[in-house]
Amino acid sequence: MIINTGGRTDTVQYYTDWLLRRFSEGYVLTRNPLFPHKVSRYELTPDKVDCIVFCSKNYKPILPRLHEITDRFNTYFHYTITAYGKDIEPGVPSIEESIKTLIELSEQVERKRVAWRYDSVLLTKEYTIQRHLETFERMAQVIAPYIDRCIFSFVEMYKKLETNMPEILLFSQQDMDTLAEGFGAIAQKYGFPIQTCGTNGDFTRYGIHSSGCMTLDILGHANDIIFKDLKHKGMRQGCHCIESRDIGAYDTCMNGCKYCYANKNPRKAFENFKYHDPASPLLLGAIKPEDTIIEGVQKSFRKGN
Repeated sequence: MIINTGGRTDTVQYYTDWLLRRFSEGYVLTRNPLFPHKVSRYELTPDKVDCIVFCSKNYKPILPRLHEITDRFNTYFHYTITAYGKDIEPGVPSIEESIKTLIELSEQVERKRVAWRYDSVLLTKEYTIQRHLETFERMAQVIAPYIDRCIFSFVEMYKKLETNMPEILLFSQQDMDTLAEGFGAIAQKYGFPIQTCGTNGDFTRYGIHSSGCMTLDILGHANDIIFKDLKHKGMRQGCHCIESRDIGAYDTCMNGCKYCYANKNPRKAFENFKYHDPASPLLLGAIKPEDTIIEGVQKSFRKGN
């Protein structure tokens, strides 16, 4: 099975001690977001986990002890660095700090295990097409030698965004084409693959692949392992990723990104943090008498298993 640590929250940045403890103790509990009293238990051992996929906007807190996981497990790391400042991503380090940490991460785990995420791409009066292209190239020329690929997506206009970010501007097809053409040209100039993630649209004419950001091909190549030849159903519409299990929880990320889909509102995450206990097998709180714990299905995707 594939474990995902960063789809619901920035576990690496805010819950480092908890995350390391879970892998040390060899198991984790996660609540079902739709049925909170249903709790799944997953064994976090190398024989049960094919690969651990991380996603974060700040790996600095975990770098000194990351080897405790990478020494035992196959891994892959998504590092999100965008053009936005504190006005949109208040809890995220500056671009310069983030690039420095990405380089340190890459040197520790090897570039073949690091993907640069430039998403979500959105437009405001401040963050124009030109600003995106200029910032993307400024970052690309520095981090190109340290990444396996770049992944980007255009923001999805879901309902929460209208409330949390009223300043956002709608994309036209021409806007998306202009950005995609620019991103593709910059990636070619600096010699790294670029692909979309969860974006419905064909930008192959600009040298941009349409693929999942978490496929068995990517994870297998990064870790020199052979997976079964399986079709990826995806995690949602437009997604081509392999099935994974997220061990985080919604409404717990304190980055405060205005475009975030995982928090109802930025305040909720700070309110929930008081329920976090690094010693608990759950990210938030503890098991209650009315909870039902079930053993999560852990099937291997590795060839021969």
